[in-house]
This record gives sequence, structure tokens and C-alpha cells, in this order.
Amino acid sequence: MLAAKKEVIDPVTEQELAGLRKQVILLAETLEKMRLAEYIAYLNRPGRLLWFNFLIGLIRGLGTALGAGVLAGFAYFLLKRIVVLNLPVIGGFIAELSKYVNQP
Repeated sequence: MLAAKKEVIDPVTEQELAGLRKQVILLAETLEKMRLAEYIAYLNRPGRLLWFNFLIGLIRGLGTALGAGVLAGFAYFLLKRIVVLNLPVIGGFIAELSKYVNQP
């Protein structure tokens, strides 16, 4: 039979122990800043995660639609200003475009 070997472990000094404590505290603070516990709570409740992502997507879509509308309105305003300047080629094109936009 093989005899069990006992390993001799060096005792940890107080200085090493203090260093380890500092590292553990730093790790705990970092994990708290990352809000890892909240992330894990979301993962444990997939229904809430899906609902939250759905709402975020809805808000992003609404923001995109509103932003595109504001941009289109601003472009239309600028194009109407160009028509007032009576530029020969661009003015006629924009006038026709304006007719299409204003049709009911």
C-alpha cells in the first residue's frame, strides 16, 4: 500500500492575509459596481427579461420614428426655402415634390 504523504503547507503571514483581505474587498466593490447581482436576477426571471427588452425595443422604435419625422420635416422646410429662391432646375423639381406632399 502507498503511504499517504502529508504536504507541509507554509503558514500564511499576517501581511499576506491583509493583502488577501484588501483584494477580496476590492473584488466585492468591483462586482457591486458592475451590478452583477441585478444581472443574475434578470437571468433567473426570463419573463421579466423578455418584457423589459420588448419595452426597450418599443421605445427605440418610437424614437427612431419621431427622429425620422423631425428630420423629414426639416428637410421639407429647407426644400421649400430653396423653391422661394427660384433656382431653375432644383426649384421646379422641389415644387413638384411639394405638390405630391400636399395632396390629401
